Amino acid sequence: MSGDNVVLARNTDDAPISPLRSQTVAFSHYNNISAQLPLDPKTGEIVEGGVLEQAEQCFENLEAIAQSIDHSLNDVARLTVFVRDIRDLDVVDEVFRAFFPTYVPARTAMAVADLPMGALVQIEALLTNGEGTIPNEPQAGDLVKYTNNTHNAPFDALSTQTVAFSHYNNVTAQLPLDPKTNQIVVGGVAEQTAQCLKNIKAILESIDVPFDDIVKVTVFLKDLSDLDAVNEVYTRFFPDSAIARAVAYVPARTVVEVAELPMHALVQIEAVVSHGDGTPPQEVEARHGLIIEANNTPNAPLDPLSTQSVAFSHYNNISAQIGVDPASGKLVAGGVAEQAEQALKNIKAIIENVGHTMEDAVKANVYLRNLDDLAAIEDVYARYFTGVPARRVVGTSALPMDALVQIDAIFGNAEGTPPLA
Repeated sequence: MSGDNVVLARNTDDAPISPLRSQTVAFSHYNNISAQLPLDPKTGEIVEGGVLEQAEQCFENLEAIAQSIDHSLNDVARLTVFVRDIRDLDVVDEVFRAFFPTYVPARTAMAVADLPMGALVQIEALLTNGEGTIPNEPQAGDLVKYTNNTHNAPFDALSTQTVAFSHYNNVTAQLPLDPKTNQIVVGGVAEQTAQCLKNIKAILESIDVPFDDIVKVTVFLKDLSDLDAVNEVYTRFFPDSAIARAVAYVPARTVVEVAELPMHALVQIEAVVSHGDGTPPQEVEARHGLIIEANNTPNAPLDPLSTQSVAFSHYNNISAQIGVDPASGKLVAGGVAEQAEQALKNIKAIIENVGHTMEDAVKANVYLRNLDDLAAIEDVYARYFTGVPARRVVGTSALPMDALVQIDAIFGNAEGTPPLA
């Protein structure tokens, strides 16, 4: 593993530019693309028309960013679609087919409470980066992207169940669908949570990857008050193996309330999974025995159901942080700016605990109870994320502990995670 990897942030005039986010931030074998609003890059305003025109503009912006770094939409490993109205997904899918006529990436889709600038749709992408980011030394420009589907999990013509590239598997967010009927399972949120996790497990088993290789989970809930029921089921799946139970391993995690999910589901679960063997033709010595490094620090809030930082290969995945003082376990006094400051202090403590700095950030996800509060947190945000990572901003009607803001992040991990001795 090389310690020479660099965080490579880039922008193009052919897509909307913002001073507080880079359009694309590459590190090692992935490009992290900021969530794209339907903005005309010439005017900085939302394009005229409805959701169809807005979706087209989002995809055009993504395509322009990809092409500016000598990539294409065929290099997308995961696509995430946010709409204001779940009924608009059919229109977005129509546009999606025009931009992805053959290959389809892993995908996550949902309706959220609000989007910046009153947009009807926002779309982000994670792109492969075969050339890597070691200066003047291509890492493996001919890496292969693996796509896999299994009949033991729900099939969707508009997404691939798992897309592997280099040392990560990107799994399509799973709805609580019975793979035999492709219908929502009978029961409430507990039964639906179990089915989501069963589907993820079936997908991983189909590619010979154990469930405990999951490094990050995002739970999208229709009603945040269902979280206790979800957590009870969650503890039946994590940890999954004797080895994981011995060290009490649980992946990093983010929980988000959404306005609506496809098929009126109550819960949807997304997973990012390690892929120790890599995708050919990586050198054999770089492909075997990589370990997951899970770390917690008392300088940030502890949660028995999530690890603060889970590193694998060249990435650190950070659990979502709210404005909780780790000493008291309570939200800090004040408003959204004070809560954002504490959430970022927590992230800083977590990443410094594993020998990194905030400048290693490649992507940040910001969830706000009120998008009008975005301006109030920008000064705080800019002081912590000086490297201008890629970013997602989403409005949500509820956050854990009635917080006003929640932030999670992905960081580069230049030294990689060593193979077992």
